[in-house]
Formats: sequence, C-alpha cells, structure tokens
Amino acid sequence: MNFDPDAEAVFKALREAGLPRFETLTPVEARELLRAIRARNTTPPQPVAEVTDLSFDGPGGPVALRHYRPSAEPGPRPALLYCHGGGFVIGSLDSHDGLCRALATASGIDIVSVDYRLAPEHPFPAGLDDVRAALQFVVREAAALGLDPGRMGIGGDSAGANLAAVVALEARDGGLPPVRIQVLACPVLDLTLSQPSQALDVEGLAVNGPTMRWFRRHYLGDHGDGGDWRQSPLAVPSLAGAPSCHLVTAGIDPLCDEGLCYAARLAKEGVRLVHEHYPGQMHGFVSAGVAQPTSRRAIASMAATMRAELA
Repeated sequence: MNFDPDAEAVFKALREAGLPRFETLTPVEARELLRAIRARNTTPPQPVAEVTDLSFDGPGGPVALRHYRPSAEPGPRPALLYCHGGGFVIGSLDSHDGLCRALATASGIDIVSVDYRLAPEHPFPAGLDDVRAALQFVVREAAALGLDPGRMGIGGDSAGANLAAVVALEARDGGLPPVRIQVLACPVLDLTLSQPSQALDVEGLAVNGPTMRWFRRHYLGDHGDGGDWRQSPLAVPSLAGAPSCHLVTAGIDPLCDEGLCYAARLAKEGVRLVHEHYPGQMHGFVSAGVAQPTSRRAIASMAATMRAELA
C-alpha cells in the first residue's frame, strides 16, 4: 500500500498503540475505544461564534443536536445537517465536534450535527428515522434558529454519509424538505458488501472488510441483507435529479469501490458532482485527522462546494 505521508504516520501510530480491532469488541467497548482514540488528538478545537446544544422529540424519544454558528452574522443563514460516522454503531456529537467546527469555520455556513440512535440497541431504520426527523425539525424551526430553510444541505462521513445520501434522495422524491447539496465523505453506499475493496484486511487499519461486516450485522439485524436502497443508496433505481454532491473517497478503504461506483453513476445520470479521490488515504481520514494536511485540504474543498451551493 502506498500511503500518503500523513496517513503513513497515523497508520504507524495506530499499529504501535496495539489497539484492538472494533470487530473483536462489544458495541459498548467499541464506543469507548473510539472515545479513547479521539482523545489522543490534542489539537485545540477551532473557535466558532456560538455552539448551542438542542433537542427535539423524535420518533423514538429525544434527539440531540449541536448547532455551530461560524460567525455572528444575523439570519437567515444557510445550514448543513451533519450525520456523524461510526458504522451505525459508534460515534457521537463529541466524536465529530472537531470536524463540525472545521467545516463551519472553513465554509462560513452553520452546521447542525445530529446524534441519531445507534445499533444494535436501535437497528435499521431507527437512525435513519432520526435523521429524517432532524431535517424536518431544523426546517420547521429555521426562523428560531436563524436559518434559511431554502438553503439547506445534508452531509456526513462513513455511516453518516449513508444516512445523508438516503435522506437526500427522499428529499428529491418529495418526501422530505428539499436540500441543495449532499456532502459525502468515505460513504457507506452498498451494505451488500459485495464490492472488491471489501476484501481489504490489513492489521493496523481502523476499518477493514471484517469491520464492515461487524457493523452491518449490528445495524441491519434481521432487517434485510443490504439490498434495499434505503440501506444501500447505490441500489437506488435512479439518481437523476438528486441534489448536487461533493463526494470524497479514499484508496485504502473497504468502501473505496462503492464510492467510485456512486460517483460514476452520479456523473452519468446528470447530477452536479465534485468527486475527490485520495488514493493514499485511509477510511475516516477526513473526520479523524483535522490536524493533518490532507484532511485540512479535503475539508477546505468540501467547504468551498458548500459555499458555492448554499451561500
């Protein structure tokens, strides 16, 4: 494998730390491991004008949100609803706080992060239901939040990007409020796990093919095998008319091939697309490494697309 220099440094550090693989742990233990990994990042959080924790009554109980305002500019302001990654099993508002701050600062656009329910305690479609409800809440309460409901986007990384992609398609079909852009970083797009890159299995990587099989088992439970397009957006019959898309893929990632296939389909079916491929990067590099040069470059590019579509 040909790592980028910053990816190689992270890979070496992970191997030397001797951390257990997620798929060898219980979900609770895996959540603690992610918290420990993120705690190793000593980069100070980027300041923003205001951070507000919110909640609303979702379909399964209270859903927490975190609203990042990059400046004191009065509303109505554009916003992007962000869905954190973590294989539908791990991750939280806190695990992706650094990335949301960086996106808000770089783009000048408000970010609203959603703490959707996690599997296996809440399998498919619980998390997806929460994201749907979060979009509806933010649009409904836009005036109180200082936001412009006509300039909304949705995004996420990994499993969160899966949820964002599904909601973007449902918004296209009229079932949800419209969104102008979807921002997808290293997205889960094919939970059949049949793409060739799912064979990736390298000791020291945080996410391998076996990790994805562990995530899928917890997320889907007895709710199918990934063939439903609301589980695997790559299986949707048509992408035509979907919101414009900024798609980031990484070469050293079991999700690489499905991301490349999705990019090819988006382009072929006439969706406005910015696709950036980082062949020497690992899964999760955007969310895990806001202090790394390549991660900062990817975030800056995502932010530029957000500004072009929403600002």
